[in-house]
Amino acid sequence: MRFLRVAYAVYEGDPNWVAPLLMDLRKVFTEANPLFAHATMQLWVAVRDGRDVGRIAGVVDRHFIETQHNPAAFFGFFESVQDPAIAARLLGTVCDWARSQGLGWVLGPMNPTSNDECGLLVDGFDVPPVLMMTYNPRYYPGLLEAAGFRKAKDMIAFHIDLAKTPMERLGRIAAKTKQRWPELRFRPIRRKTLTQDLGRIKAVYNEAWEDNWGFVPMTDAEVDFLAARLKPLLTEGITWLAEADNEPVGFLLALPDFNVPFQPLRGRVLTPRALGLLPYLLGWKCPPRSRVLALGVKRAYRGKGLEAVMLFEGLQAGFNAGFVEAEASWILEDNLRMRRVLEIFGAVPYKTYRLYERELLRVAAGRSARPQADAADSDHAGS
Repeated sequence: MRFLRVAYAVYEGDPNWVAPLLMDLRKVFTEANPLFAHATMQLWVAVRDGRDVGRIAGVVDRHFIETQHNPAAFFGFFESVQDPAIAARLLGTVCDWARSQGLGWVLGPMNPTSNDECGLLVDGFDVPPVLMMTYNPRYYPGLLEAAGFRKAKDMIAFHIDLAKTPMERLGRIAAKTKQRWPELRFRPIRRKTLTQDLGRIKAVYNEAWEDNWGFVPMTDAEVDFLAARLKPLLTEGITWLAEADNEPVGFLLALPDFNVPFQPLRGRVLTPRALGLLPYLLGWKCPPRSRVLALGVKRAYRGKGLEAVMLFEGLQAGFNAGFVEAEASWILEDNLRMRRVLEIFGAVPYKTYRLYERELLRVAAGRSARPQADAADSDHAGS
Protein backbone atom coordinates (compact mmCIF):
# COMPACT_ATOMS: atom_id res chain seq x y z
CA MET A 1 0.00 0.00 0.00
CA ARG A 2 2.93 2.33 0.62
CA PHE A 3 4.06 1.67 -2.97
CA LEU A 4 0.57 2.39 -4.34
CA ARG A 5 0.08 5.57 -2.31
CA VAL A 6 3.08 7.28 -3.94
CA ALA A 7 0.84 8.22 -6.87
CA TYR A 8 -1.38 10.39 -4.67
CA ALA A 9 1.51 12.74 -3.91
CA VAL A 10 2.47 13.01 -7.59
CA TYR A 11 -1.05 13.74 -8.89
CA GLU A 12 -2.32 15.98 -6.10
CA GLY A 13 -4.41 18.67 -7.77
CA ASP A 14 -4.31 17.13 -11.26
CA PRO A 15 -7.93 17.30 -12.54
CA ASN A 16 -7.40 14.65 -15.21
CA TRP A 17 -5.92 11.89 -13.06
CA VAL A 18 -8.20 8.94 -12.24
CA ALA A 19 -6.99 6.93 -9.26
CA PRO A 20 -7.24 3.16 -9.90
CA LEU A 21 -9.44 1.26 -7.47
CA LEU A 22 -6.98 0.19 -4.79
CA MET A 23 -8.88 -2.98 -3.87
CA ASP A 24 -8.58 -4.13 -7.49
CA LEU A 25 -5.03 -2.95 -8.15
CA ARG A 26 -3.71 -4.69 -5.03
CA LYS A 27 -4.67 -8.06 -6.59
CA VAL A 28 -2.06 -7.50 -9.31
CA PHE A 29 0.72 -7.63 -6.68
CA THR A 30 -0.46 -10.73 -4.81
CA GLU A 31 0.06 -14.46 -5.31
CA ALA A 32 -3.50 -14.57 -6.68
CA ASN A 33 -2.08 -13.13 -9.91
CA PRO A 34 -1.14 -16.10 -12.14
CA LEU A 35 1.49 -13.93 -13.84
CA PHE A 36 3.83 -14.94 -11.02
CA ALA A 37 3.81 -18.55 -12.19
CA HIS A 38 6.26 -17.39 -14.88
CA ALA A 39 7.42 -13.95 -13.72
CA THR A 40 9.12 -12.20 -10.82
CA MET A 41 8.65 -8.62 -9.66
CA GLN A 42 10.67 -6.29 -7.44
CA LEU A 43 9.35 -2.99 -6.06
CA TRP A 44 11.24 0.13 -4.97
CA VAL A 45 10.19 3.43 -3.37
CA ALA A 46 12.34 6.57 -3.54
CA VAL A 47 12.55 8.57 -0.30
CA ARG A 48 13.79 12.14 0.14
CA ASP A 49 13.80 13.95 3.47
CA GLY A 50 11.59 11.26 4.97
CA ARG A 51 8.94 11.57 2.23
CA ASP A 52 8.12 9.05 -0.51
CA VAL A 53 8.69 10.86 -3.81
CA GLY A 54 8.79 8.10 -6.41
CA ARG A 55 8.32 4.42 -7.13
CA ILE A 56 9.12 1.79 -9.76
CA ALA A 57 8.70 -1.92 -10.36
CA GLY A 58 11.02 -4.30 -12.17
CA VAL A 59 9.53 -7.37 -13.87
CA VAL A 60 11.19 -10.39 -15.45
CA ASP A 61 8.62 -12.34 -17.47
CA ARG A 62 10.08 -15.62 -18.68
CA HIS A 63 7.22 -16.07 -21.16
CA PHE A 64 8.11 -12.75 -22.81
CA ILE A 65 11.79 -13.64 -23.04
CA GLU A 66 11.02 -17.06 -24.54
CA THR A 67 8.26 -15.89 -26.90
CA GLN A 68 9.98 -12.77 -28.20
CA HIS A 69 13.57 -14.12 -27.96
CA ASN A 70 14.30 -10.84 -26.23
CA PRO A 71 16.43 -10.81 -23.04
CA ALA A 72 14.64 -7.81 -21.55
CA ALA A 73 13.23 -6.87 -18.18
CA PHE A 74 10.26 -4.55 -17.82
CA PHE A 75 9.96 -1.45 -15.71
CA GLY A 76 6.49 -0.40 -14.65
CA PHE A 77 4.24 1.49 -12.24
CA PHE A 78 6.72 4.36 -12.56
CA GLU A 79 5.90 7.57 -10.69
CA SER A 80 8.18 10.44 -9.75
CA VAL A 81 8.09 14.04 -8.68
CA GLN A 82 9.60 16.48 -11.19
CA ASP A 83 13.23 15.82 -10.35
CA PRO A 84 15.55 14.18 -12.92
CA ALA A 85 17.87 12.91 -10.18
CA ILE A 86 15.08 10.94 -8.50
CA ALA A 87 13.83 9.50 -11.78
CA ALA A 88 17.37 8.56 -12.82
CA ARG A 89 17.91 6.79 -9.50
CA LEU A 90 14.68 4.80 -9.86
CA LEU A 91 15.28 3.83 -13.48
CA GLY A 92 18.95 3.13 -12.83
CA THR A 93 18.00 0.81 -9.98
CA VAL A 94 15.83 -1.28 -12.31
CA CYS A 95 18.61 -1.32 -14.90
CA ASP A 96 21.11 -2.56 -12.29
CA TRP A 97 18.65 -5.22 -11.16
CA ALA A 98 18.01 -6.37 -14.76
CA ARG A 99 21.75 -6.50 -15.39
CA SER A 100 22.17 -8.67 -12.30
CA GLN A 101 19.64 -11.07 -13.85
CA GLY A 102 21.85 -11.38 -16.94
CA LEU A 103 19.49 -9.37 -19.14
CA GLY A 104 20.52 -6.90 -21.81
CA TRP A 105 17.57 -4.53 -22.15
CA VAL A 106 14.94 -2.72 -20.10
CA LEU A 107 11.57 -1.99 -21.73
CA GLY A 108 8.53 -0.16 -20.41
CA PRO A 109 6.47 1.06 -18.83
CA MET A 110 4.58 -2.22 -18.47
CA ASN A 111 2.10 -2.36 -15.61
CA PRO A 112 3.12 -5.16 -15.32
CA THR A 113 2.99 -6.62 -18.91
CA SER A 114 1.78 -5.74 -22.40
CA ASN A 115 -1.44 -7.61 -21.58
CA ASP A 116 -2.14 -5.00 -18.92
CA GLU A 117 -1.85 -1.21 -18.90
CA CYS A 118 1.32 -0.08 -20.60
CA GLY A 119 2.95 2.88 -22.32
CA LEU A 120 3.76 6.43 -21.29
CA LEU A 121 1.42 9.21 -22.42
CA VAL A 122 3.38 11.59 -24.67
CA ASP A 123 0.54 13.43 -26.44
CA GLY A 124 -3.05 14.17 -25.40
CA PHE A 125 -2.64 15.32 -21.79
CA ASP A 126 -5.75 17.51 -21.67
CA VAL A 127 -8.28 14.66 -21.63
CA PRO A 128 -8.72 12.22 -18.72
CA PRO A 129 -7.70 8.61 -19.42
CA VAL A 130 -10.32 6.00 -20.24
CA LEU A 131 -10.65 2.70 -18.44
CA MET A 132 -7.39 0.75 -18.13
CA MET A 133 -5.29 3.30 -20.00
CA THR A 134 -2.32 5.07 -18.48
CA TYR A 135 -1.96 8.72 -17.59
CA ASN A 136 1.06 10.71 -16.42
CA PRO A 137 2.35 14.30 -16.09
CA ARG A 138 3.77 16.07 -19.13
CA TYR A 139 7.30 15.99 -17.70
CA TYR A 140 7.60 12.17 -17.60
CA PRO A 141 8.94 11.70 -21.17
CA GLY A 142 11.76 14.13 -20.39
CA LEU A 143 12.65 12.20 -17.23
CA LEU A 144 12.99 8.93 -19.15
CA GLU A 145 14.98 10.46 -21.99
CA ALA A 146 17.35 12.15 -19.53
CA ALA A 147 17.91 8.71 -17.95
CA GLY A 148 19.07 7.22 -21.27
CA PHE A 149 15.80 5.70 -22.51
CA ARG A 150 14.63 6.06 -26.10
CA LYS A 151 11.53 5.29 -28.09
CA ALA A 152 10.85 1.60 -28.78
CA LYS A 153 7.30 1.84 -30.17
CA ASP A 154 4.35 4.23 -30.18
CA MET A 155 0.74 3.20 -29.61
CA ILE A 156 -2.21 5.30 -30.76
CA ALA A 157 -5.60 5.91 -29.16
CA PHE A 158 -8.43 6.76 -31.55
CA HIS A 159 -11.51 8.84 -30.74
CA ILE A 160 -14.89 7.98 -32.29
CA ASP A 161 -17.78 10.48 -32.23
CA LEU A 162 -20.79 8.19 -32.54
CA ALA A 163 -23.01 11.00 -33.84
CA LYS A 164 -20.65 11.41 -36.81
CA THR A 165 -20.15 7.71 -37.51
CA PRO A 166 -21.69 6.74 -40.90
CA MET A 167 -23.79 3.95 -39.41
CA GLU A 168 -26.07 3.47 -42.43
CA ARG A 169 -23.13 2.93 -44.78
CA LEU A 170 -21.42 0.67 -42.29
CA GLY A 171 -24.62 -1.30 -41.81
CA ARG A 172 -24.69 -2.02 -45.53
CA ILE A 173 -21.07 -3.19 -45.39
CA ALA A 174 -21.90 -5.49 -42.46
CA ALA A 175 -24.94 -6.91 -44.26
CA LYS A 176 -22.93 -7.65 -47.41
CA THR A 177 -20.26 -9.40 -45.35
CA LYS A 178 -22.84 -11.66 -43.75
CA GLN A 179 -24.37 -12.47 -47.14
CA ARG A 180 -20.99 -13.21 -48.72
CA TRP A 181 -19.88 -15.47 -45.86
CA PRO A 182 -23.04 -17.23 -44.62
CA GLU A 183 -21.01 -19.66 -42.51
CA LEU A 184 -20.06 -16.79 -40.19
CA ARG A 185 -22.04 -16.27 -37.02
CA PHE A 186 -21.86 -13.20 -34.80
CA ARG A 187 -23.18 -13.17 -31.26
CA PRO A 188 -22.79 -10.89 -28.24
CA ILE A 189 -20.89 -12.13 -25.23
CA ARG A 190 -23.10 -11.98 -22.15
CA ARG A 191 -22.30 -12.13 -18.46
CA LYS A 192 -24.15 -15.43 -18.08
CA THR A 193 -22.16 -17.03 -20.92
CA LEU A 194 -18.80 -15.40 -20.19
CA THR A 195 -17.41 -18.38 -18.28
CA GLN A 196 -18.19 -20.75 -21.16
CA ASP A 197 -16.88 -18.29 -23.75
CA LEU A 198 -13.53 -17.64 -22.09
CA GLY A 199 -11.82 -20.59 -23.74
CA ARG A 200 -13.05 -19.44 -27.16
CA ILE A 201 -11.89 -15.88 -26.51
CA LYS A 202 -8.46 -17.11 -25.44
CA ALA A 203 -8.14 -19.22 -28.62
CA VAL A 204 -8.74 -16.15 -30.77
CA TYR A 205 -6.58 -13.84 -28.67
CA ASN A 206 -3.49 -16.01 -28.64
CA GLU A 207 -3.66 -16.74 -32.38
CA ALA A 208 -4.82 -13.36 -33.69
CA TRP A 209 -2.14 -11.44 -31.80
CA GLU A 210 0.73 -13.91 -32.06
CA ASP A 211 2.63 -11.85 -34.66
CA ASN A 212 2.20 -8.54 -32.85
CA TRP A 213 5.25 -6.65 -31.67
CA GLY A 214 5.92 -7.57 -28.04
CA PHE A 215 2.98 -9.98 -27.76
CA VAL A 216 2.97 -12.70 -25.09
CA PRO A 217 0.17 -15.30 -25.06
CA MET A 218 -1.96 -15.45 -21.95
CA THR A 219 -2.31 -18.65 -19.97
CA ASP A 220 -5.75 -20.02 -19.08
CA ALA A 221 -5.26 -18.84 -15.51
CA GLU A 222 -4.34 -15.33 -16.66
CA VAL A 223 -7.46 -15.12 -18.85
CA ASP A 224 -9.60 -16.25 -15.91
CA PHE A 225 -7.94 -13.72 -13.60
CA LEU A 226 -8.54 -10.81 -15.99
CA ALA A 227 -12.11 -11.90 -16.75
CA ALA A 228 -12.98 -12.01 -13.05
CA ARG A 229 -11.79 -8.40 -12.72
CA LEU A 230 -13.68 -7.20 -15.80
CA LYS A 231 -16.93 -9.18 -15.49
CA PRO A 232 -18.69 -6.65 -13.19
CA LEU A 233 -18.08 -3.97 -15.84
CA LEU A 234 -19.37 -5.97 -18.81
CA THR A 235 -22.25 -4.35 -20.69
CA GLU A 236 -24.12 -6.68 -23.00
CA GLY A 237 -24.28 -5.80 -26.66
CA ILE A 238 -20.90 -4.12 -27.06
CA THR A 239 -18.68 -7.22 -26.79
CA TRP A 240 -18.90 -9.71 -29.67
CA LEU A 241 -17.65 -13.12 -30.76
CA ALA A 242 -17.39 -14.28 -34.39
CA GLU A 243 -17.60 -18.00 -35.17
CA ALA A 244 -17.34 -20.14 -38.31
CA ASP A 245 -18.68 -23.70 -38.14
CA ASN A 246 -18.56 -23.43 -34.35
CA GLU A 247 -14.89 -22.39 -34.42
CA PRO A 248 -14.13 -19.05 -32.70
CA VAL A 249 -12.45 -16.83 -35.29
CA GLY A 250 -12.69 -13.26 -33.98
CA PHE A 251 -13.81 -11.14 -31.06
CA LEU A 252 -14.40 -7.56 -30.03
CA LEU A 253 -13.98 -6.55 -26.39
CA ALA A 254 -15.48 -3.22 -25.38
CA LEU A 255 -16.43 -1.85 -21.97
CA PRO A 256 -18.09 1.31 -20.68
CA ASP A 257 -15.58 3.89 -19.53
CA PHE A 258 -16.04 3.40 -15.81
CA ASN A 259 -13.28 5.91 -15.18
CA VAL A 260 -16.06 8.52 -15.29
CA PRO A 261 -17.80 7.29 -12.09
CA PHE A 262 -14.48 6.04 -10.63
CA GLN A 263 -12.79 9.45 -10.68
CA PRO A 264 -14.60 10.97 -7.64
CA LEU A 265 -13.76 7.89 -5.54
CA ARG A 266 -10.00 8.59 -5.51
CA GLY A 267 -9.36 4.86 -5.58
CA ARG A 268 -11.50 3.96 -2.58
CA VAL A 269 -14.76 2.03 -2.69
CA LEU A 270 -15.47 2.33 1.05
CA THR A 271 -16.51 5.96 0.88
CA PRO A 272 -19.90 7.70 0.76
CA ARG A 273 -18.99 8.86 -2.74
CA ALA A 274 -19.29 5.21 -3.87
CA LEU A 275 -23.08 5.60 -3.80
CA GLY A 276 -22.72 7.47 -7.08
CA LEU A 277 -21.17 4.34 -8.61
CA LEU A 278 -24.13 2.05 -7.92
CA PRO A 279 -26.40 3.30 -10.75
CA TYR A 280 -23.61 2.50 -13.23
CA LEU A 281 -22.94 -0.98 -11.84
CA LEU A 282 -26.66 -1.77 -11.81
CA GLY A 283 -27.09 -0.61 -15.38
CA TRP A 284 -29.38 2.32 -14.58
CA LYS A 285 -26.88 4.81 -15.98
CA CYS A 286 -24.08 4.52 -18.49
CA PRO A 287 -20.95 6.65 -18.87
CA PRO A 288 -20.89 8.93 -21.92
CA ARG A 289 -18.19 6.87 -23.62
CA SER A 290 -16.94 3.33 -24.04
CA ARG A 291 -13.55 1.84 -24.80
CA VAL A 292 -12.78 -0.77 -27.44
CA LEU A 293 -10.04 -2.76 -25.70
CA ALA A 294 -9.38 -5.49 -28.24
CA LEU A 295 -10.39 -6.39 -31.77
CA GLY A 296 -8.82 -9.42 -33.43
CA VAL A 297 -9.44 -12.00 -36.14
CA LYS A 298 -7.59 -15.22 -36.86
CA ARG A 299 -5.28 -15.02 -39.84
CA ALA A 300 -7.35 -17.31 -42.10
CA TYR A 301 -10.41 -15.08 -41.71
CA ARG A 302 -8.84 -11.68 -42.23
CA GLY A 303 -9.91 -9.62 -45.21
CA LYS A 304 -13.51 -10.87 -45.03
CA GLY A 305 -14.91 -7.87 -43.16
CA LEU A 306 -15.33 -9.50 -39.74
CA GLU A 307 -13.76 -6.51 -37.99
CA ALA A 308 -16.25 -4.16 -39.63
CA VAL A 309 -19.24 -6.32 -38.66
CA MET A 310 -18.23 -6.55 -35.00
CA LEU A 311 -17.41 -2.84 -34.78
CA PHE A 312 -20.73 -1.94 -36.39
CA GLU A 313 -22.72 -4.18 -34.05
CA GLY A 314 -20.84 -2.96 -30.98
CA LEU A 315 -21.00 0.75 -31.80
CA GLN A 316 -24.67 0.55 -32.76
CA ALA A 317 -25.50 -1.18 -29.48
CA GLY A 318 -23.43 1.41 -27.62
CA PHE A 319 -25.21 4.29 -29.35
CA ASN A 320 -28.60 2.75 -28.47
CA ALA A 321 -27.45 2.32 -24.86
CA GLY A 322 -26.61 6.03 -24.58
CA PHE A 323 -22.91 6.26 -25.35
CA VAL A 324 -21.98 9.35 -27.34
CA GLU A 325 -18.30 8.57 -27.98
CA ALA A 326 -15.79 5.76 -27.88
CA GLU A 327 -12.06 5.26 -27.69
CA ALA A 328 -10.26 2.47 -29.53
CA SER A 329 -6.97 1.83 -27.78
CA TRP A 330 -4.33 0.96 -28.14
CA ILE A 331 -3.21 0.48 -31.79
CA LEU A 332 0.44 0.00 -32.75
CA GLU A 333 1.65 2.92 -34.85
CA ASP A 334 2.62 0.65 -37.75
CA ASN A 335 -0.56 -1.45 -37.73
CA LEU A 336 -1.84 0.23 -40.89
CA ARG A 337 -4.57 -2.31 -41.57
CA MET A 338 -6.32 -1.77 -38.24
CA ARG A 339 -5.85 1.98 -38.51
CA ARG A 340 -7.62 1.96 -41.88
CA VAL A 341 -10.53 -0.06 -40.45
CA LEU A 342 -10.98 2.47 -37.66
CA GLU A 343 -10.75 5.43 -40.01
CA ILE A 344 -13.67 3.99 -42.02
CA PHE A 345 -15.69 4.36 -38.83
CA GLY A 346 -14.69 8.02 -38.51
CA ALA A 347 -12.07 7.39 -35.83
CA VAL A 348 -9.32 9.98 -35.45
CA PRO A 349 -6.03 9.63 -33.51
CA TYR A 350 -6.00 11.86 -30.44
CA LYS A 351 -3.53 10.37 -27.96
CA THR A 352 -0.09 8.79 -28.26
CA TYR A 353 1.49 6.39 -25.79
CA ARG A 354 5.14 5.36 -25.97
CA LEU A 355 7.15 2.37 -24.86
CA TYR A 356 10.77 3.16 -24.06
CA GLU A 357 13.85 0.96 -24.06
CA ARG A 358 17.42 1.11 -22.84
CA GLU A 359 20.28 -1.21 -23.75
CA LEU A 360 22.33 -2.46 -20.80
CA LEU A 361 24.96 -4.71 -22.33
CA ARG A 362 25.62 -6.70 -25.46
CA VAL A 363 23.65 -9.92 -25.52
CA ALA A 364 24.97 -13.32 -26.45
CA ALA A 365 25.25 -14.15 -30.14
CA GLY A 366 22.11 -15.69 -31.55
CA ARG A 367 19.75 -13.91 -29.13
CA SER A 368 17.71 -11.01 -30.33
CA ALA A 369 18.04 -7.71 -28.52
CA ARG A 370 14.50 -6.61 -29.34
CA PRO A 371 11.12 -8.07 -30.29
CA GLN A 372 11.32 -8.86 -34.00
CA ALA A 373 7.68 -9.44 -34.99
CA ASP A 374 6.01 -6.74 -37.03
CA ALA A 375 2.55 -5.40 -36.32
CA ALA A 376 -0.15 -7.91 -37.17
CA ASP A 377 -3.57 -7.26 -38.67
CA SER A 378 -5.15 -7.38 -35.24
CA ASP A 379 -4.22 -5.32 -32.26
CA HIS A 380 -4.82 -4.46 -28.71
CA ALA A 381 -7.27 -1.85 -29.06
CA GLY A 382 -5.67 -2.21 -25.32
CA SER A 383 -5.11 -4.49 -22.61
